[in-house]
Amino acid sequence: MMDWTDRDCRVFHRLMTRHALLYTEMVTTGAVLHGDRERLIGFDAAEQPLAVQLGGSEPGELAEAARICAAFGYREINLNVGCPSDRVQSGRFGACLMREPELVAACVAAMKDAVDVPVTVKCRIGVDEQDPEVALDQLADAVVAAGAERLIVHARKAWLQGLSPKDNREIPPLDYGRVHRLKARLPHVPILLNGGLRTLEEAHAAMHPADGPALDGVMLGRAAYQNPEILLGVDPLFFGTPAPLADAFAVVEAYLPYVERRLGEGVRLNQLTRHILGLFPGRPGARQFRRHLATEACKRGAGPEVIVEAVAHVRREMARREVEAA
Repeated sequence: MMDWTDRDCRVFHRLMTRHALLYTEMVTTGAVLHGDRERLIGFDAAEQPLAVQLGGSEPGELAEAARICAAFGYREINLNVGCPSDRVQSGRFGACLMREPELVAACVAAMKDAVDVPVTVKCRIGVDEQDPEVALDQLADAVVAAGAERLIVHARKAWLQGLSPKDNREIPPLDYGRVHRLKARLPHVPILLNGGLRTLEEAHAAMHPADGPALDGVMLGRAAYQNPEILLGVDPLFFGTPAPLADAFAVVEAYLPYVERRLGEGVRLNQLTRHILGLFPGRPGARQFRRHLATEACKRGAGPEVIVEAVAHVRREMARREVEAA
């Protein structure tokens, strides 16, 4: 979710679920050690509970980056061993590390020695010509022995040559059964499923198969970003508590004070509204909502009134349809 789940996105998503653990974009160890830390890993207290996802392959650097992130207040340090982008591969981290389980284990061990918060790993079921039955077990056994407290498995192989990052999210076939077999072999290890989950109902069903062990959770990426309103169902379905807000209209109203504050800090409105374009799917006026934000939020001096006006398109069109139906 690089370039997607920034701090503004996470504040927006937190409005819809109090309990789900949110993750940052993947941040490289070099960026944490040498970059503008407040810009790269700073966050609003409202985002908690929050995990940071690191990319790297040098144990010492990962340990220091983990220490810095823990001091910022993150609840979990996650090591990404699943991203297939060219940029990641050239830095020898992400999915290419599936081939080096001993190195990943050394990274986890170093991070564990450096911090008191949980250290977790996100991975694929294998890469390229690897046999997922062998590759996933080797990686899981190595990192669990090193102290990883949780595994998040994207249930696809990654093809590092020949497929783009976008294709790697869609073309390699999903194999949820492989993740369930891993859970059956490691029943004491919390294992979460990622990949291809489009709705909360699909996610809940995938966690609880009829013929295998239940998983310990799911991770949603594109589904939550592209249709953020589904997050209003997370707390009722997975945690047994009411949704924080009634509907998408209430979410927008709750987001506006944050928008005003960020605008006062010099952030452009379109950097904030890009995360809410997926609201109101299937509702009358949704297209006008998106069009208004796309054309007006990028203008110099655009303020919260642009969002209010965009939502008004939905309200008016819904009211008009109701009158016609009556």
